[in-house]
Amino acid sequence: MRSVVLLAVALALPAAAVGASVDATRSTRSAPDWIVLFDGRSKAGWAMSGPGRFRLEGGALVTSGGMGLLWYTRRRFRDFELQVDWRVADQCDNSGVFVRFPRRPSSPLDAVSSGYEVQIDDCDPRGLAYRTGSIYDHAPALRIASRPAGRWNRFHIRVVGQHYTVLLNGRRVSELGGVRARIGYVGLQNHDPGSHVSFRRIRARPVR
Repeated sequence: MRSVVLLAVALALPAAAVGASVDATRSTRSAPDWIVLFDGRSKAGWAMSGPGRFRLEGGALVTSGGMGLLWYTRRRFRDFELQVDWRVADQCDNSGVFVRFPRRPSSPLDAVSSGYEVQIDDCDPRGLAYRTGSIYDHAPALRIASRPAGRWNRFHIRVVGQHYTVLLNGRRVSELGGVRARIGYVGLQNHDPGSHVSFRRIRARPVR
């Protein structure tokens, strides 16, 4: 009897292993791939609205002048995740990441009025509603999680339906129930001539 049981177990193991392998493959295939928006080599797919510019420097986009908006032209995003690495040259440098502005901007203010800005600014005197990690003027930062000037940070922004969640360096820093467009472009702000903010490793993927 024991030998029969052992034989049955041995025969069952390959099938279970195959099943697990198939499930893992399905899981991997069902996850959308990340779309590289900036590859560190060129500004292909990006366009500038307003004054100033973004220069290429050491594999990063670096703000110069402003107020302007560098926006990704090749697609709009509905439900998605966006990852952006950034660093400031000085603690009080000002910039931001815009999401879901629905129309091609004729002015940088189009992104301000129709999308949402995830703020970069550790020094705004008005407090956490306008400081790094906040959804500017809509949802205050829950905490300051940015690293000192000169060190890289990472935003992970998740937008599903009208729910916006911002993680900074792995920590949740703001959330918002939005009311604006359900699909739109993403962009980067060059705020003023005195601020020098660098961006790299910009990528996005749809959320199903």
